Amino acid sequence: MQGLDAIDGTPILDVKPVMKEFLPKEEIKQPGWATDLMKNYWKGSEEK
Repeated sequence: MQGLDAIDGTPILDVKPVMKEFLPKEEIKQPGWATDLMKNYWKGSEEK
């Protein structure tokens, strides 16, 4: 990879937006740390 402003040797995460039409229909399993990270994500958003 050339021209990337990153630290050499660090991983590259491929982050994409999510659209509900592309989500799986079955239950989604995710690691506990992801659930913990997002548990208060929307807290207080109703005031914005």
